[in-house]
Formats: sequence, structure tokens, C-alpha cells
Amino acid sequence: MATGTHAVTNQVPPLVGYDVFGADRVLTEAVERHLDPGLLDEALDELSALGRTAGSVQAQEWGVLANENPPRLRTHDRYGHRIDEVDFHPSWHRLLGKGVSAGLTAAWARPGGHLRRAAGFLVWTQVEAGHGCPLSMTHAAVPALRTDPELAAEWEPRLTSTVYDQGLRPASQKAGVLFGMGMTEKQGGSDVRANTTVARPLAEDGTYELTGHKWFCSAPMSDGFLVLAQAPGGLTCFLVPRVLEDGTRNVFLIQRLKDKLGNRSNASSEIEFDGTWARRVGDEGRGVRTIIEMVAVTRLDCALGAASLMRQAVAQAVHHCTYREAFGGKLIDKPLMRNVLADLALESEAATTLSLRLAAAYDDGSEQERAFLRIAVPAAKYWVTKRCTPLVVEASECLGGNGYVEESGMPRLLRESPLNSIWEGAGNVQALDILRAMQREPHALNAYLQEIGRARGADHRLDGAIKNLLTELADLDGIEGRARRLAERIALVLQGALLVQYAPPEVADAFCASRLGGDWGAAFGTLPHSLDLASVVERARPVS
Repeated sequence: MATGTHAVTNQVPPLVGYDVFGADRVLTEAVERHLDPGLLDEALDELSALGRTAGSVQAQEWGVLANENPPRLRTHDRYGHRIDEVDFHPSWHRLLGKGVSAGLTAAWARPGGHLRRAAGFLVWTQVEAGHGCPLSMTHAAVPALRTDPELAAEWEPRLTSTVYDQGLRPASQKAGVLFGMGMTEKQGGSDVRANTTVARPLAEDGTYELTGHKWFCSAPMSDGFLVLAQAPGGLTCFLVPRVLEDGTRNVFLIQRLKDKLGNRSNASSEIEFDGTWARRVGDEGRGVRTIIEMVAVTRLDCALGAASLMRQAVAQAVHHCTYREAFGGKLIDKPLMRNVLADLALESEAATTLSLRLAAAYDDGSEQERAFLRIAVPAAKYWVTKRCTPLVVEASECLGGNGYVEESGMPRLLRESPLNSIWEGAGNVQALDILRAMQREPHALNAYLQEIGRARGADHRLDGAIKNLLTELADLDGIEGRARRLAERIALVLQGALLVQYAPPEVADAFCASRLGGDWGAAFGTLPHSLDLASVVERARPVS
């Protein structure tokens, strides 16, 4: 005889069956604000379609399965032949294929492409962040290849294709390709000028033979890779195809896959070159200058990736508190929980608003906007990515013990949250890059100051923060040791300037009071009680 011990009550329904894009007011407003009106209807339709897929039960299951079934390395086939292949779960291929078909590698090929791609990347990587790596690397390879018009003409149409053509074949036989990147080595890390991989010129002009290793090589099943190696003329950028035009495999020896904290669905590898054929990209000795645009684009993707994780964490927290009851009422109506949720929502909104503003600057392409990006990108990469982990931790706590259980999805977000701060140059690298830009490119600082200057006079706390920042910028004493503090202030002031111009008054007021006015504690949930926190939380609620 069946007996029941308890009834299931007060459990929150899963956050599925919704439009991830349309339910994000901050993101939809940013697209409407920055995109050419003539492109808007088409873009909104595309993004809403992607958002509905991202919010579907099926896509959420793909994300879970891709994370639970990480890639496996097969160095040899059954007969002992070296093959160096990585097997992925079918859900990984579904996620990656959808990302490619949605144009997340096609920004350079269409008007408004960077803004549209940034919004789509922020939406789609909320499903599962791991597959964002090959999307990001493929997107970012284009500006590096453009330093060689012949290479760009050959490879760019393949890179910007919306066809996911799986499998290792010569690139000329594929409808679309993916790219990876190999820069860092055991002894150097971010100090790529210490690289020891050697490039020996071959008889054919522009071709080389590589010998060496890469400590981190992203997306090892890609069709091509941009790598750095020491040529006779110095550190140089090279294109390494995975399969040569005659159909033979290039020498690309995958030693092992990294066992990472998070990002489990993605393959990060250690590889060896041993007589590997490569094509030079740019001039000898100018490898860093050639690949720097690729690095800048991937750094913006780090900020977008962090903003994506933040948004999903906040959406889950607000959704949970909307339904969960405790102490006689809904959690979302409790003043202290409302304070926490509002604080998290502010952080998420500031991250999304800043990241989309930078994507719009890429579409603009003017000298002024390029100069602005020179400081704004490393500042955003530094600050937005560092805010991600504490936000995800606090959002998980909003779910209580449920947020510590794998089925909630929050642990996966938490394991992923430190990644974007570490990859593509950790915090010190970004802070020092800002100093370098200010010292060597004064027009970059001028462009940044003009950007924040547009908001002067709108909020006295922002005005005070701008004044204090100018004072810090004028003080060169010990500036390297203060570089992190400076990067933080540059990012916060820029976020404040954007929110004062574009966000609802209650959001701008709360941000300026807490982040710029000093009326904020050391943890989330310490906003001034007099603010309109209910409106801030309602704005963040994921309701289409």
C-alpha cells in the first residue's frame, strides 16, 4: 500500500520556456539604443528567436549534458596511428552549431554586426558558457588576418560563415571554419616575448616549420590556429591549419586536455609542434602587434561572458525569490532580500550596459571610438570580470541550500565565474595595459574623458567621482602600484556615466549613491534603504 510522507509545496518552478533576450530589459534597451533604426526590426526578431531557444527546455538540457560529459582526448586510433582528436558530446555540437548559425562568428560580415553579435553572445552563452570559447576565437581571428590581405581574402569568408561544418578536412572543402589560438607557454604565461617555439623559414615565401610547445591552446578541434613563435626576425604571428590542403593532417600533437575548475564542456589543451607547417601573418618580429587586435576583441568577449553569467545568476535569484515564501510572505517582498536583489541587479545592469556600449564602438569604427576602446576595453575586462564571482556567490545564497545543489545550475555558474578574469590577461595585465595606453596614446585618454564628460552635471556624486579620478590621473607617484585602483575607478566612473545617461532614474541614483557616493557596505545588500529598490528589482525580473 502506497503511503505519502509529505506533500511538495513552496518549491520554485524552473526558469524555462521564456525569451532570454526579450525578458532582459537592459539588453533590449541597449540594442534599441545603439543599433541603426533601419536594422532594428530584423535584429530584434533574430535575437528574440535566439532568446526563445536559449530559454527552452531542450537548450537547457543541452547545456547540462555538455557540462556533465566533458570532451575526451584520443591521441591514437585502434591501429596505433596518431590522430590527436577530441570527442565532444552531441549537445556540445548542438550548442556550437546554433551559435554559429545565429551569427556569433559573423560580426565582421554585416552592418551593426558587433552589437548584434554581442547581444546574441550574451544571450546564448547563458545556456552553457563553455562553447563560447571557439565562437570567441573565431570571431577575434578576423582583425589579425586582415594584416595580410591575401590571407584575409582566403579565410575571412569561412570564418564569418553561419554554417557549422563539423569534422577535420581541408579548409577549402568546408562551408565554415573555426579558429583557436596558441600564445602562452610554460615558461612565459602572459609574457609572450619569452616564448621559445621556433619558426624556421621554408623555401616557399611566407611558409615556416614550427617546433615547440603551447601550454594553453584553445579549441584544439578547430580548423586553424593563430600562434606566436620566434622567427629569425623576432616574435612573429603564424596561421597553423589543422589539415593541409592535400588532405594530410598537420603535425599538431595534443599532449593532454586541461582539467579545469569550470568551463568543463570546453577543451583547453597542451600541444606540441614538431615540424608543423605554418603561414606567416604580418611581418617577422611584429607578432604582438599583429595579434593584439585579436586579443582586444577576446577581452571584450571576456566582459560579455562575465555579463552573461551575471545576468543568468540574477535572473535565477529574482525568479526564485518571486515564488519562494518564507516568514509569512514572498522573499522578493522582504526589505532585506529586496536590498540584496537590487544590489545584484545594479551590478548586472552596469556590466551589460558597458559591454554593449563597447560593442557599438566597434561598429562605429571611427578614430575617436577606436581611441576610446583602447582604455575602455581593458578597464571593462578588469572590473566586470572581477565583479562576476562575488555576484554569483551572493545570487546563489538567495536560493539558500538549493543554490548549493547541482540541479539548480548555480554551482556551474560559480565554477565558471572566475574564468573571464583569468583568461586573455589577468587583472594585473589589464591594469598595466591601461597605464601603457595613457602613457603612449594620449588621444585614448582624451577619448575616454570626452565619453564620461557627456554625463557631467547630471549627478553630483558622478561629478565628484570624475573630479577625484582626474586628481588620481594627475598624480604619477607610484602609479604602477596604484594601477588596479585606477582601473577600478576608470571602469566605475564610465559605468556611472552610462547609467546616468541611459538607465531609469532609480537605477542611476542607486548606482551613484553606492558605487560612486560611498554609501555602500563591503557586501551586496547594503544599499541605502531610502532608494527605490522595488523598481530596480522589478526591472531585473525575467518576465517576457
